[in-house]
Amino acid sequence: MNLRIVLSLFAGLALVGNLSADGPATASPAATFGPYEYETKPDHEAFRAFNPRLAPAPGPLLLREGDRLAICGDSITEQKMYSRIIETYLTVCVPQLNITVRQYGWSGEKTDGFLHRMDRDCLTFHPTIATLSYGMNDSRYRPFDATNGRWYDDHYTAIVQKFKEQGVRVVVGSPGCAGKIAGWVKTRAGTLDQHNIHLCALRDIAIDVARREEVRFADIFWPMYQAQVFAPQQHHATPEKPYEVAGRDGIHPGWAGHVLMAWAYLRAMGLDGAIGDIVVDLQSGKAMASEGHEVQSFGDGKLTLVSSRYPFCARGDLDDDQSIRSGTTLVPFAEDLNRFVLRVEGTQPGAYRVRWGETEREFSSAALAEGILLPREFPENPFCPAFDQVDAAVAAKQAFETVQVKKAFHSREARDDFANVVAETEAQRALRAAAIDRAMVPVTHTIEITRISP
Repeated sequence: MNLRIVLSLFAGLALVGNLSADGPATASPAATFGPYEYETKPDHEAFRAFNPRLAPAPGPLLLREGDRLAICGDSITEQKMYSRIIETYLTVCVPQLNITVRQYGWSGEKTDGFLHRMDRDCLTFHPTIATLSYGMNDSRYRPFDATNGRWYDDHYTAIVQKFKEQGVRVVVGSPGCAGKIAGWVKTRAGTLDQHNIHLCALRDIAIDVARREEVRFADIFWPMYQAQVFAPQQHHATPEKPYEVAGRDGIHPGWAGHVLMAWAYLRAMGLDGAIGDIVVDLQSGKAMASEGHEVQSFGDGKLTLVSSRYPFCARGDLDDDQSIRSGTTLVPFAEDLNRFVLRVEGTQPGAYRVRWGETEREFSSAALAEGILLPREFPENPFCPAFDQVDAAVAAKQAFETVQVKKAFHSREARDDFANVVAETEAQRALRAAAIDRAMVPVTHTIEITRISP
């Protein structure tokens, strides 16, 4: 079924659903926003059946100092990949915000499942902000029908409203796309295109939920679907080495797809990506750096800094869908979220060698004057060892959170004395959270700039 027809059916259902015995209760999405606005579609056969609604732009910074972030979702969240990227990013890139994070992924979960468990599993810890990633299982792996669309709307809305009642700011996420028909679902039906049309329809419903409830929206489906279409050619995929953004099973992305998801949520939180600006004037012999970075010394083109903010260290094979670095090429990750910039003024025309840590690169004087994104140009850099320590500590804590929630909180002991189980597991989690704090240490690093040719 064409998506225009699908969305028209759902819009009509929404209008009917907003009528009460006394007349209209609230305006429907169609009535409120008038004619639909649509995303720009690439000129490619894969997009002909799709007409997705225009996603709302990210707003100003949603995060507040000391926020407690809850990352909620199904098995894709329980993979602890995009959630780990988000937590590591918030820890090292914006440490001044002092954000703490918990992940609540639960395999196979739909919106009704989280709605039933969110009081005990999540609200127990009084989050102040939450991200929601539901829709893949809510699609039930079959072609779209208006009843299921309304069911998803009702349950997603109920989750958002319950969070809002507790003063929690919310980012509603869309489902991602499917790369294959899920092989483990016996009730699956329809074609892959029909499944993705269904997921795209749920994406548009999630937009309406976010708009009605006046919360943020993170678009996963549309950038992921575009990446799935174009990335294989761009990353030199072969039958022996495919590039599958939606993952080997077509549902659970690898690291590249999870980078895209993290990017969508971090942008929806309003982060500006300004990690640091370093400005060097070779002619005057002066150097300065933005907040979070202290110039320790500068002379003869050699700059030493001490940084309490890290760039996000994305490494790996650019053509591997299991690589975080590769994932940063699917979306403008560096430009949007990882702007640790070196600008060199007072240069002479010609080429210069920049050495950062153990790595050297050559740049023109014009490129240096404009500014270079250090993390992109130097994937291996002096921050990597400390970054890896933080990331490993985050991974260990998030792994424990799955055990804490899925096993301990739903055990026989918890049924008998939930408060005691919370206290015992929280003591164990606190040790892992403390390991993150210990790993986050200032990094001393040196940048050397040498003219090599006129």
